[in-house]
Amino acid sequence: MVNNVPTPPTPVNEPVLGYLPGSKERVELKAELLRQSNEVVEIPCIINGVEVYTDNVIEQVMPHNHSHVIARVHMASEKEVNDAIDASLAAHDSWSTMPWEARAAIFLKASELLRGEYRAKINASTMINQSKTCHQAEIDSACELIDFWRFNVQYAREIYEDLQPPVSPSSMWNSSEVRPLEGFVFSVTPFYFTSIAANLPSSAAIMGNSGVWKPSRNSYLSNYYLMRLMMDAGLPDGVINFIPGKASMVGDICLSHPMLAGIHFTG
Repeated sequence: MVNNVPTPPTPVNEPVLGYLPGSKERVELKAELLRQSNEVVEIPCIINGVEVYTDNVIEQVMPHNHSHVIARVHMASEKEVNDAIDASLAAHDSWSTMPWEARAAIFLKASELLRGEYRAKINASTMINQSKTCHQAEIDSACELIDFWRFNVQYAREIYEDLQPPVSPSSMWNSSEVRPLEGFVFSVTPFYFTSIAANLPSSAAIMGNSGVWKPSRNSYLSNYYLMRLMMDAGLPDGVINFIPGKASMVGDICLSHPMLAGIHFTG
């Protein structure tokens, strides 16, 4: 719709579930923990929406049980990193010019998927991948990330609205166009908060940017599931490219690239 001024749903904090004995969420989480503990996930790079498997494979183990392998991770080489940059640049034009509310709708849908069918999956993967308790996982990988996606949409609207000139002189109509960065955003995420791992690449994306996401060496499993969640919510190919890889190699390529527009990191 062209003739509209969209207002997203008013963001509210996601309630923290208690996981008390006999509760629905406890039953679901225990079942998901058992399922994930009995499988070894093949984690590829995801470039332009395509799963890319490489010859360089490392194992991810439970931090609290180093003999228990939970994933086999296909690490990026220089080719995959450059392909990811190219994919993000190719996606930039259509993504950056998409109506902001259409971008926002994808991440509001992601928040609904996380509070529903993905909740046990993401919490369980955080527990076995980062050794968190069910309460720590619930307040991090579920509630905080749901809140990030809800509130970031509201913040985006406020940015677009607040940057409009308040006064237009007679016979003139002043307006501002808030443009995304020109190039790609390199997101380097930490292991200790699953929510931050998704927030860093997605908050840039909400504002119309595309980029490369290098997840932490110690949280590939939970981060991979988050990437799949965003894709299931409708994230277009190439907007966020998931690149597990050696930090020095991925960093050197991204930081020296002439189209690097920004770096998003914490820690």
